[in-house]
Amino acid sequence: MKKLLGLFLLGALPATAALPALKVSDNHRFLVTATGAPFFYLGDTAWELFHRATREDAEFYLQKRAAQQFTVIQAVALAEFEGLTAPNAYGHTPLKDNDPARPNEDYFQHVDWIVNKAESLGLYTGLLPTWGDKWNKKWGQGPEIFTPQNAAVYGEWLGRRYRDKALIWILGGDRPIENENHKAIIRALAKGLRAGDGGKHLITLHPCGGRGSAEWFHDEDWLAFNLRQNGHVAEFTRYANTRSDYDRTPVKPVIDGEPLYEDHPLSFKAEANGHSLAADVRRPLYWDLFSGACGHTYGHHSIWQMWQPDRKPVNNPLLPWRVALDQPGAGQMQHGRRLIESRPILTRIPDDDVIEPASVKTAVPGAGRYRFVATRDERGRYAFIYAPAGRAFSVRMDKISGAPVVAWWFDPRTGTATRLGEFPNTGTREFTPPQPGEALDWVLVLDDAAQKFPPPGQPPH
Repeated sequence: MKKLLGLFLLGALPATAALPALKVSDNHRFLVTATGAPFFYLGDTAWELFHRATREDAEFYLQKRAAQQFTVIQAVALAEFEGLTAPNAYGHTPLKDNDPARPNEDYFQHVDWIVNKAESLGLYTGLLPTWGDKWNKKWGQGPEIFTPQNAAVYGEWLGRRYRDKALIWILGGDRPIENENHKAIIRALAKGLRAGDGGKHLITLHPCGGRGSAEWFHDEDWLAFNLRQNGHVAEFTRYANTRSDYDRTPVKPVIDGEPLYEDHPLSFKAEANGHSLAADVRRPLYWDLFSGACGHTYGHHSIWQMWQPDRKPVNNPLLPWRVALDQPGAGQMQHGRRLIESRPILTRIPDDDVIEPASVKTAVPGAGRYRFVATRDERGRYAFIYAPAGRAFSVRMDKISGAPVVAWWFDPRTGTATRLGEFPNTGTREFTPPQPGEALDWVLVLDDAAQKFPPPGQPPH
């Protein structure tokens, strides 16, 4: 007991220039700051950042992601690849004798440095206490170290240490929840975190592929918002699950915390399907957002594992991680963020009924990689329609609250907008994307002209 008390006496880290605390919006659909300002969660998966990166590496990475307008960096304290036994860049492992009740101060000082550096650059840390345990063999033949008892101790220690930091707790770590003991460990960890940080931070759970946190813990009060792992597939079918979680009661925000990564083997079958491109990661961004998500997470197959040529690769990464930082999909995520932020956020709802189905419904609203989706303001002040291909489609103009309706094409590749003109808000109207017949995506933006919104993607007046 004296040993555990000594850990707790370390207390919280000194505060840096603080980012605002985050909470769930009053309508339970979005994340907002303590003052109620909308917060767009634009995450990046850097799972091995604490484990494999030097401080110089981490600073290089964080500066790049801050410049690309990301807002959350998702990283793991007890990392996936031999995270208990392979030391970090400075020769330290995270636990003494693989005991969660005995964290290694030297290891966590490096975690501290990265968390503080991220905050200084305007980035929140989506901090995973652990990537899980032996039950999914992600630690090789490593020990099964967690029990409900030591998970609570570890959680309280983490909570105290980081109670004044800009972060979100992400439990789970890509693990199936297979039995009551697994649930008890997760609940104990959440309880410990709350005891340590006084409930100052949001908590969610990162599930295994194709699943969502709601399946196991939706009704539990510690789960502030649902996180999905829609996973490394390119077709809409998997991403339709975001809307399913949006429709659950009680109402909670939902985010896709791990969609298809850029340059990742499609469906893990590279020989059959090849590797994903920027277009493949843009589609999930808009599918998820327009289906009700309050944010989104990007990932790159080289970056999550911090791969470089002197490291053993996992599933054939194509580029060293520093080079991969400039892949086009990463830079294009900010355009989706800016589009959402250019219109009122907290009244936005998913509504595919904006789209008039074609006589051949597999063409419009479409299927597979070519599914059209729509979102709008609940008062009808604007609507966004995502067209993943250059196929003509019709929209119900009466979904917009007033006439005339200002129409724009928004380019997801560049973030630029082109004004089409003004139209009545009656009947249906057909629109054809600027590159008809091409596999290039566009967003049609429809505004109530009386609102005098700026061009899509530009800051509100």
